[in-house]
Amino acid sequence: MTDWLRRSLKRKISILLLVSILFPLLSLGFFSYLIASNLTEEKAKQSGTSVLRQLGTNLEFMMRDVENMSIFLIGNKDVQLYLRSPEAEAAMQQTRMIEFISNLTYSKTYISDMTIYPNSAAVPVSSTTIFESELPDVTRTDPEYFEAHPSWWTPLYRTNTAAGQKQVLSLVRPIRNLNSFRPLGKLVISLDESVVARMLKRSGIEGDGFLLLANASGQVLSGSMDALPATVDELLPGLPLLDGTEGAVYHGSGKSRMTVLYRTLPVADWQLIEAIPVADYKAQNRYVLALTAAAVGVALLAIAALVLFFVQRMTRPLRMLTNFLKRTDPEKPMPIYPVESMDEVGQLVRSYNQLGGRIERLTEQVKMTEAARTEADRQALQAQINPHFLYNTLSSIHWMALMNQDHQIAEMVGNLSDFLRFSLNQGAQFCTVEQEIAHVRHYANIQAIRYPDQFDILFAVDPQLLSRTMLKLLLQPLIENALAHGIQKKVGKGTISVHASLQGEQMTFAVEDTGVGIEPDKLQRIVARLNEPQAPDRTAKEHYGLRNVQHRLLLHYGAEAGLQIESTAGVGTRVSFTLPATEGKPT
Repeated sequence: MTDWLRRSLKRKISILLLVSILFPLLSLGFFSYLIASNLTEEKAKQSGTSVLRQLGTNLEFMMRDVENMSIFLIGNKDVQLYLRSPEAEAAMQQTRMIEFISNLTYSKTYISDMTIYPNSAAVPVSSTTIFESELPDVTRTDPEYFEAHPSWWTPLYRTNTAAGQKQVLSLVRPIRNLNSFRPLGKLVISLDESVVARMLKRSGIEGDGFLLLANASGQVLSGSMDALPATVDELLPGLPLLDGTEGAVYHGSGKSRMTVLYRTLPVADWQLIEAIPVADYKAQNRYVLALTAAAVGVALLAIAALVLFFVQRMTRPLRMLTNFLKRTDPEKPMPIYPVESMDEVGQLVRSYNQLGGRIERLTEQVKMTEAARTEADRQALQAQINPHFLYNTLSSIHWMALMNQDHQIAEMVGNLSDFLRFSLNQGAQFCTVEQEIAHVRHYANIQAIRYPDQFDILFAVDPQLLSRTMLKLLLQPLIENALAHGIQKKVGKGTISVHASLQGEQMTFAVEDTGVGIEPDKLQRIVARLNEPQAPDRTAKEHYGLRNVQHRLLLHYGAEAGLQIESTAGVGTRVSFTLPATEGKPT
């Protein structure tokens, strides 16, 4: 073994490197597994606590809604009048009372029924027909309960109504005379337990875990399982006292050991209880162990391959350089060979790299020369196209149309000529507000001829702005966008309004339309797209007009001049921007 290592520098370096890397890698994998195992349970607890908080928030909302509704009902003058009325008068009001509480119940899907029980001879009224009810009465065991408490949430009980048999949880609140505080009856608002059960089942609990909703006495009110136990002790016997707003305890031992998370709902002193089997953590830990072993194994194979590869390069530089030069294709750019030493081989490699770099620079220089020559030819050809030839041709078409009494074509050609004349404008970047408004009028006239009776355009421009200077070609893309994406997608005729106002030293421009509007999520994507940096390529066509205006505004006026987009689906869209009010000759 010693002779085998001594005869090869490659073998000695390979063995030393592999041993040096193997020990730290295995140690890292072991500690990673320990940390991941501890984090698995903590993550499950955090996830379960988050679920309980969300469920608690939803349940508290439902319960507070029921309590607020009960307060509204016991103070309602019609309810007070019905409970104070003699039997004959109460009978006449019965239909109206049923309609009243039925309307309140209809909008709340989680409310099973709502019933008012009078102390007088008046007939109880309910939002639904109740054939049989097992409604418990707390005053049987505690006659003075409602003297100290304004209301009472019942345990789970059955009720048989016109909608079928249900299990419900009810809020019971006494109704008293608002003047004398004399008892008039009681109000019962029932929550449908199946709605609560669906909420618990949809919480995403996995495996053999389950969720329970229980009251302070340990009676189960609802749960994620199909068959509900009567008490928590039937499922989790010997469970420790669950104190505080929320927390976690352990229950059981061995394979049946569970982590029990809980959260207290202060509205009715109910508790949400989630039981997660510890076996679920171990299953995940086995997965983490297998994943860690696989990662370490792959890393070892990769490291062994890399070690052999680099050792091979260190011990056989001349042969590798010879093979490299033999494989070089003279018809392709000469690849760079890395310099690994300062000896003669390194000097030879540097000379080769310098030669390859020189050849590549000369090649790029030739390409640039040819590209410059092509661009010069293109510009020379473009310069031969005189814009005045285009204007004169459009003018000739304009007069020919007038001579032929075709006023619509004449108007369209005239507007197009003025539109192009302003757009080219000898390369000028700025114009007066008056010129910009005239430009968009020409555009609107052309579109009105193309799309007759599809839109009206209105202008509201402060006369003080007409001589002010602004960046040109800002309004026309906004009008085009309003027409294409708002008006033309709407059934019937629409309106586009252009507003320009002076506010101190600021000019505000806005383009509004009465089109189809934009959905909120799509509006968010458009705004995010507008705020992205300007991409060097122009292949993306989506919202190109708006993005072009946005980047020109930011480039010339700064971040305060960006587009502001407001839209309501089915109503319309408003796009606005603000510029500094400057005087001066356009450039």
